[in-house]
Amino acid sequence: MAGHSKWANIKRQKARVDAVRGKAFAKISRKIIVAAKQGGGDPDGNFQLRTAIDEAKAAGFPNDGIDRAIAKGCGQLAGEGDYEAIRYEGYGPGGVAVLIEALTDNRNRAAADLRTAFGKNGGNLGETGCVGWMFDQKGVVTLAGEIEEEALFEDALEAGAESYELVDEIDEGTPGAEIFCEVSELETVSAALRQTGYEVREVDLRWIPSNTVLVEDPETATSLVKMMDALEESDDVQAVTANFEMADSVMEAVMG
Repeated sequence: MAGHSKWANIKRQKARVDAVRGKAFAKISRKIIVAAKQGGGDPDGNFQLRTAIDEAKAAGFPNDGIDRAIAKGCGQLAGEGDYEAIRYEGYGPGGVAVLIEALTDNRNRAAADLRTAFGKNGGNLGETGCVGWMFDQKGVVTLAGEIEEEALFEDALEAGAESYELVDEIDEGTPGAEIFCEVSELETVSAALRQTGYEVREVDLRWIPSNTVLVEDPETATSLVKMMDALEESDDVQAVTANFEMADSVMEAVMG
């Protein structure tokens, strides 16, 4: 879909860093808590925790906050760290499929917040499984810097990746690429790319749609972007994925 904007790219353009910094820290803290709870508090033996810590440090998360989140996840702080991972599914304007990953200590509150975000913007929260079949979970390694495509193709293939995509802007003024692989190969692929000399900016899991819906109507696009914003503003939400594409001209009209 060359020439079209994916939601991951749209979010980079929105650049509301100062406004969401507090929420971002809360989401990172929860990610560390759950990773420590599931795999233990030693990052050397827990790739999920090590990845969350790297993300925290890149975002400027204080070291004492990282330590406290690990302690919560390991049950060292009584009554804290009781988060569970839940996946919610629904439809947005234009029939767009939406997948939401949440970490919450109150599933009733989380569901109510998401139902409101959907309903106010022309969408609806659905039953588990209603859209999940349209997505495959993949490991994603985000690289930063000027990248020569032919070399990247060879290096990614050798590292065990399935595919790659060049990205015009990883963050403000910085180009890069996203490397996709099987979830089980994420640690191996990221380590191999680091060893080859690439700057690995982020390592995470992402739901990738198997098909996409092209949104061409500006009014539908506006409602959709508002809904995505509202979903991501929930404290319980960690990530939102949708299967829409949007022409650059429509995106510019919406963002303008």
